[in-house]
Amino acid sequence: MPNDHSTFEGRLVPTLIAVFAIIALLVVVDVIADIDEGTNAAHVAVEAGIGLFALIGVVTLIWRVIGEARSARRRAAELSDDLASTRQAAQDWRSEAQGLLQGLSAQIDAQFSKWNLTSAEKDVALLLLKGFSHRDVARLRNVNETTARQQARSIYKKAGLSGRHDLAGFFLEDLMLPPS
Repeated sequence: MPNDHSTFEGRLVPTLIAVFAIIALLVVVDVIADIDEGTNAAHVAVEAGIGLFALIGVVTLIWRVIGEARSARRRAAELSDDLASTRQAAQDWRSEAQGLLQGLSAQIDAQFSKWNLTSAEKDVALLLLKGFSHRDVARLRNVNETTARQQARSIYKKAGLSGRHDLAGFFLEDLMLPPS
């Protein structure tokens, strides 16, 4: 059962626990009253059996909730370990690739300089290479979208490229792995 108490399934077990607990409590009260009134033993035994059944239901459901909570804690710990491992692997990759990325960054900047891009155009070109849309570029640079589009057109013209895909291809084509 999910722990989300906003769903029917999430509310079912706590509701059943409450129902069985109320039944058990009412049976205990009734059995005590029956004993005080001198009701026969068979009637008291039947009601006590019903009370015991309700109590077993409460204990069973509580045991299930405890088991699910333990399972959820174990799964959370596993996920936390997986996340930590993945973060460490990503950090290791970044550390190993840092020199290469710095070299690539320097080469990209050198090419931008060869194309005589302004610093604003360099910023736009980098954002376009990262895959941002013109709208995103405008938002990130606090300019309107028309300005971002004009700067992109200027970049393509200075570089002799037809558009964003050619810009990305210019830098990424040689990074593709050879066919196996």
